[in-house]
Amino acid sequence: MIYELRIYHCIAGRLPALIKRFETTTLKIWERHGIRQAGFWTVAIGDSNQDLYYMIAWDSLADREKKWTAFMADPEWQAKRAESEKDGLIIASITNMMLQPTSFSSVK
Repeated sequence: MIYELRIYHCIAGRLPALIKRFETTTLKIWERHGIRQAGFWTVAIGDSNQDLYYMIAWDSLADREKKWTAFMADPEWQAKRAESEKDGLIIASITNMMLQPTSFSSVK
């Protein structure tokens, strides 16, 4: 099992639009593609309250490649993403890391 940590750095004031898109659209499409979220977080105390952190659990890098490619090409996702950005872009940049649990991690 590997975990992907994604950090979406939102354009100022656009974090609520990103959260709404995940709640109402993205997670449903992920389910259809077999993408399993491991959690979502916003910053309560720290450097930026305009970031969304989330993790996805993957069986392997090949699993990630197959499912993420299918998700990104999904016509419903493309349409809903465009619709959610009709008032302007939401994300300024994305930080992405693939994490591998250590031998002593409680998460395997």
